[in-house]
Amino acid sequence: MPSSYTVPGLSEKEAAQIAERLQRQLSVYNDLHLTLKHVHWNVVGPNFIGVHEMIDPQVTLVRGYADEVAERIATLGFSPEGTPGAIIRDRDWDDYSVKRDTVAAHLAALDLVYNGVIEDLRKAITDVEEADPVTQDILIGHSTELEKFQWFVRAHLENAGGQLAHEGSKTEKGAAKKAKSK
Repeated sequence: MPSSYTVPGLSEKEAAQIAERLQRQLSVYNDLHLTLKHVHWNVVGPNFIGVHEMIDPQVTLVRGYADEVAERIATLGFSPEGTPGAIIRDRDWDDYSVKRDTVAAHLAALDLVYNGVIEDLRKAITDVEEADPVTQDILIGHSTELEKFQWFVRAHLENAGGQLAHEGSKTEKGAAKKAKSK
């Protein structure tokens, strides 16, 4: 249930639309930080420690993004939902499918996860552009770091010719399998 207020300069309708869009982003971030932690716990093989340690700062930052988005929802006068049920309700993506596996397998699958997260985030940036530049600025800042994290992931999978080991893969499991065979 919304509060009886929102930020000055936004109509209640605009605030409700932005809060709804941010709720989806909150669920995306909550799902992503859990997925990243899953990768952190389940990656094995050569280069394990480097990737294991590379993932933790990503987890921390994404958790912070979830907090920032939730606080923006509250600032707009709405109640953020950070429950597992909200993640399931808000998502239109499948659960991360790779279990204990190699560095290459997890990073290839994680690259596809980042594709989805960043594409969705860029859509959210466009969705809020007209009504709320403050929210847009928050989301642009998130995009900057998430795109850099994806670059870190891809750097492990790229050959000298610029080809990704899992190029053309459409599913996490397909990307993982293709990257392991290279």
